[in-house]
Amino acid sequence: MNMTLRALLGATALLTLAGVTSAETTITVATVNNGDMIRMQGLMDDFYAKNPDIKVEWVTLEENVLRQKVTTDIATKGGQFDVLTIGTYEVPIWGKQGWLVGLNDLPESWDKADLLPAIAGGLTVDGELYAAPFYGESSMVMYRKDLMEAAGLTMPDAPTWADIKAAAAAMTDKSKEQYGICLRGKAGWGENMAFLTAMSNSYGAKWFDENWNPQFDGEAWKATLTDYLALMNEYGPPGASNNGFNENLSLMQTGHCGMWIDATVAASFVTGKDSQVADKMGFALAPDNGLGKRGNWLWAWSLAIPTGSEKVDAAKAFVAWATSKEYTELVASKEGWANVPPGTRASLYANPEYQKVPFAQMTLDSINSADPTKPTVDAVPYTGVQFVAIPEFQGIATSVGQQFSAALAGTTSLDDALKNAQDLTKTEMTKAGYIK
Repeated sequence: MNMTLRALLGATALLTLAGVTSAETTITVATVNNGDMIRMQGLMDDFYAKNPDIKVEWVTLEENVLRQKVTTDIATKGGQFDVLTIGTYEVPIWGKQGWLVGLNDLPESWDKADLLPAIAGGLTVDGELYAAPFYGESSMVMYRKDLMEAAGLTMPDAPTWADIKAAAAAMTDKSKEQYGICLRGKAGWGENMAFLTAMSNSYGAKWFDENWNPQFDGEAWKATLTDYLALMNEYGPPGASNNGFNENLSLMQTGHCGMWIDATVAASFVTGKDSQVADKMGFALAPDNGLGKRGNWLWAWSLAIPTGSEKVDAAKAFVAWATSKEYTELVASKEGWANVPPGTRASLYANPEYQKVPFAQMTLDSINSADPTKPTVDAVPYTGVQFVAIPEFQGIATSVGQQFSAALAGTTSLDDALKNAQDLTKTEMTKAGYIK
């Protein structure tokens, strides 16, 4: 009897020990401190219920700090993180470098075919998906329906730049601090250059020709910058060279802008509880010039796995859960459909409940009108709509953005800004070996 008891106790101990050693794989997830990611951390009980053998440790950082840390880690193969939150800019660059684990083998139930083609295209290199999109956006026109009506105008669903100019002029009343249009003027690759690059695509402009020669000395870029400066100087708010997304959002919410062309995610803020004009907002596609390209961008925050991770299977399980249709339904059940991560899946936009969200359809139409694989009217050697997917772009575009912001502020001329942009871009691209 004693022997039997000892044997049972021994077996139990072994089982317990085995349970301890195999119970958990801990993965580290680096993410951005936005509302959607914070919300996910509060919903982890669902993940743990489905994956009891995986533990997740979070490193949550401000966007610029996150970029710096994950870039350093992946470039040095530091192995600090098992899952990275990265943008559409990084994915094609890092995928080509072999720094990311391919995700074509995620479970069939995850339904890769359900991803919006424009979003999936920006995260795919040579047929391999290298990041799973968590949240997607484009840009669109957000406008005051009441001011348009007072001016006797109607905003088309698919306006031209001529329509935008006419509307901006009609809605401007500077005596009331009411400005016809608000656009990004703050310098930065992700600030004024995101807008201006997207705008330039609709004017037939491009950053580089097929031999990587910069194109700021061409007529298309001059036409883009000419119209941008005219819109802002005649119908925009004062001090616009200091305004980025947040500043323009505040101006729009407080009734100082007739129109704002910016990220589709802003729609929930201008129609939300903090907006004084929530019930007066209308939405339209970003403008075009009849050349086949609209002036809207494309972006996604996505989850990717660095090749330096030693816990790829567990990381894939987390990525599949966080970017699944089931996760969307989980958020909807807790927070309502207006708060689910938008812009990634066709099934979301087919959902009758989500279709009730006032900006849902225009967001989808905006995303679908962008093509990161063919961003410009003429052929180019790069992917990316409001950016060029090469490592050097961040630095070059920030410098170009400073030139264009100075032109808006009036401290340099339009012609000098374009010449300086051309010269500095050519210098840097020659140094980097693109131009022989």
